[in-house]
Amino acid sequence: MKLLIDTNVYVGFKSGHAEVVDYLAMADLILISPIVSGELMFGFRNGSRFDQNMMELNQFLSHAAVDIIQISAVTADRYSRIATLLKKQGTPIPSNDIWIAAQTMETGAELVTMDKHFQNVQGLIFRLFK
Repeated sequence: MKLLIDTNVYVGFKSGHAEVVDYLAMADLILISPIVSGELMFGFRNGSRFDQNMMELNQFLSHAAVDIIQISAVTADRYSRIATLLKKQGTPIPSNDIWIAAQTMETGAELVTMDKHFQNVQGLIFRLFK
């Protein structure tokens, strides 16, 4: 099972959210978008434990089952298509989440998230946790 995790799922994992921890443990491969990394680092910089949080993130990223993916021209094309469709539908979602959805679709992964608005992205395979 190939998963791409959203920012809130990483936070849930680190917080010990039992369902999230169990689900990620079943994955063969966990993908991390640079968008998610950026959102996490932004949160870390606005907190009081930047060094500790970065150390834990780097440990997570160094796990054999975790890969950091890159933004490609295909990602950009998918982003533009998703954003256009969401605008036409009148169901916009945050721009960062459109990038995450585009990368999920490009890689053929399942997005693991806690954000319901991903249901507005047609063709996206995702698992929603509360």
